[in-house]
Amino acid sequence: MKVKVCGMRNRENIREITACKPDLLGFIFYPDSKRYVGEKFDPRLLRKIPPYIYKVGVFVNESPEKIVQLIERYNLDMVQLHGNEDVNILSELKAKRISIIKSFNIDEHFDFNLTEPFLPYCDFFLFDSKSGSPGGSGVKFQWTSLERYKFQKPFFLSGGISIEDIDTIAAIKHPGLYGVDINSRFEISDGYKDVFLVGEFIKKAKLI
Repeated sequence: MKVKVCGMRNRENIREITACKPDLLGFIFYPDSKRYVGEKFDPRLLRKIPPYIYKVGVFVNESPEKIVQLIERYNLDMVQLHGNEDVNILSELKAKRISIIKSFNIDEHFDFNLTEPFLPYCDFFLFDSKSGSPGGSGVKFQWTSLERYKFQKPFFLSGGISIEDIDTIAAIKHPGLYGVDINSRFEISDGYKDVFLVGEFIKKAKLI
């Protein structure tokens, strides 16, 4: 089971969480987020991350031009589109050979067929809880709804995941479940992760 730790921005915390060997680290480039990296985020922090940990830039309704600019500045490996981006945006980015995670906000009424137009342009989907903000809400959706997802595109599970959920996640047998995205339930404060909790979760997730 792959683990993505999202919402990183503190210099020392990035170093500590990197030592826990997650598979992906997420950096939020959305100014309205409580975990926004900020205008003065130092690109050298990301260049010290080992190549086996993918660096993911998280964007919300950002222009392709700005996304490409920030990919180059921060040496990002992937982008996560966490807004209402349409297929044309994804097509434009994919034409530049950019790896893409497209997120969808899930509730009990979500129609998973809405993901179908995005299949040719994404490497992964990410299923997060529908809430009043794009991500980091700490709220779960009903994971049993994943049974309605019938496509082959692999996905990350997100939304309110805590270390107590590891056994429930292990019991999910959906063939598309590729990894989990953890964030707010592992924080000491906004954007600052509890190293012990993250480390323990990663160890347990690797046994799934």
